[in-house]
Amino acid sequence: MKVGKKTVTIEVMSILGEGKCSLGQRVGDIFRYPQDLNRLCPNAFHILYPWILVLESGGTFPFFGDNGDSVTLGCSDYRHQVVFRITRTRSREPTERRE
Repeated sequence: MKVGKKTVTIEVMSILGEGKCSLGQRVGDIFRYPQDLNRLCPNAFHILYPWILVLESGGTFPFFGDNGDSVTLGCSDYRHQVVFRITRTRSREPTERRE
């Protein structure tokens, strides 16, 4: 059976408070999962990871809009909360699934 490959990206949408992340994340930063994990704040990843797993396993978030393929979340730093958008994109090129 052939299925399209899924790619998950994480983008910094905004930073609340003073607009500065304590660990240097900036608005517009984009992280590919899992390739760029070494650049992502570990505390933020702790919040984002369960949502990433849902997208990777084929789940959707239809109640958040964007056709269920993305979700917007904030990190737990209440003074400088970084707002992230996690997005799943599906390639048009099929890949082989091994069963």
